[in-house]
Amino acid sequence: MKDIELEEAIRRPSRKIPVSEVPIIKKRILLGEYLNRIAADYDVNPARISEIKNGHRHAGIPPAI
Repeated sequence: MKDIELEEAIRRPSRKIPVSEVPIIKKRILLGEYLNRIAADYDVNPARISEIKNGHRHAGIPPAI
């Protein structure tokens, strides 16, 4: 395999979003920012931001004021 193909074959785990950042993320969602842009800022999959938006994760944490 070429070096590039080998690098693409290696799976990298998704980063974890710090709980302290969740209120800021929720505020950005409420302000209408695109989920993929928020995800890019935290280097996570947009599905992780969607889980926060839909209350599947961190449902008890309110948005930042």
